[in-house]
This record gives sequence, C-alpha cells and structure tokens, in this order.
Amino acid sequence: MKTSTLRASRPRRATLHRKTTETEIRVTLNVEGRGKYEISTGIRFLDHMLELFTRHGGFDLEVTAQGDLDVDQHHTVEDIGIALGEAFDRALGDRRGILRAGYFLMPMDETLGLAAVDFSGRSAAVVVTKVRVARVGDLQAELVPDFFEGFARAARANIHARVLYGRSSHHKIEALFKAFARALRVACSRDHRLGRMLPSTKGLL
Repeated sequence: MKTSTLRASRPRRATLHRKTTETEIRVTLNVEGRGKYEISTGIRFLDHMLELFTRHGGFDLEVTAQGDLDVDQHHTVEDIGIALGEAFDRALGDRRGILRAGYFLMPMDETLGLAAVDFSGRSAAVVVTKVRVARVGDLQAELVPDFFEGFARAARANIHARVLYGRSSHHKIEALFKAFARALRVACSRDHRLGRMLPSTKGLL
C-alpha cells in the first residue's frame, strides 16, 4: 500500500486542554466518529446544542468546561468555541485531501437555518440568529455568535450561519447548530478523487 494511502486513512483526532484565569476546558475529538458524546459545560442548553452537533456531524466529542459562570456566561461560551475550533484545526492537520468547504440547509419544524463553512486558513464569522429573547433555556442567547466567532478564529475558517425564518427561539438556535454540524461534516470529508492534494491553488492553507 502506498504511503499516501496510509496517511489518508489515519484517524483524525485531537485532544487539548485550554486553561485561562476564566475557564478550564478539555476537549477530545474524533472526526471519524459515530456521533458519541460526553458533554458538560455548566450550561445545560449549550450541552444540548453540542450533543446534537456531535450526532449530526458524525463526530465523537468529549467536552468538559469549568468557567466563571458566577460572573457571566460569556467567557465559557466563547472559550468552548475557541477550544472546539482548535481541536478541529489540529485534527485536520495540513488539510490535504479534504473537501474544505460545505454548506447545509436545516429545517427545524417552522424554522429554516443555513450554515456554510470553508477551512480557508482565514478567520471570518457572520452569524444571524434572529433570536429576540435574552435567554433560551439557561443560555444567554446573545452569546451564540461569540461561540461561532471563537470557533472560526481558532479553526482558521470562514463560518456563515443564518436563520432564514422561524418562530421558536429554541428552534432557531438548534437549526443553526445542526446545519453547522452537517456543513462541517462535508467540509471535513476526504476528497478521494483529489487524494492528498491541497484544496487550494495557493499551496498553503
């Protein structure tokens, strides 16, 4: 078997420990997973979003987070996004042989969510939730864009996530996380036609 084939078949995994004065987060990721998860962030609604993210993405994911929730949820939510983005960045390595970009339209009952991802090597995030309430469950709703922005920065990726329409605030956020997971699933997929080729004409991502 050729060396390139052996490299392409290796499982893409990452484990990291991120500790600051505000949060301590541990992440274990297997891109080629079976949708298995163990999530504990201290914010139950965020746990739920990461659980369905894992299942719809077909990843295996463990996340434990301890943050200064007595101050605010901001540090915890943003830092989890950063840690998860860094885990994907590590797991994908030099990004050779991946599709690189993906998008998905996710219906969630009366709501329709859209997500598009490009592992371009550049960070950008545009997130429109159309959520007008302060909290959904126990999550401060205004922090959803912070999660995606943190992910984009650490993963060196473009992320566009938008609710096109909907009524339920719960459904709006859930549709975004599900669409994001399925867009990521495509972007991370190996392109068997291009083999180990870098998906860029620049020669670097």
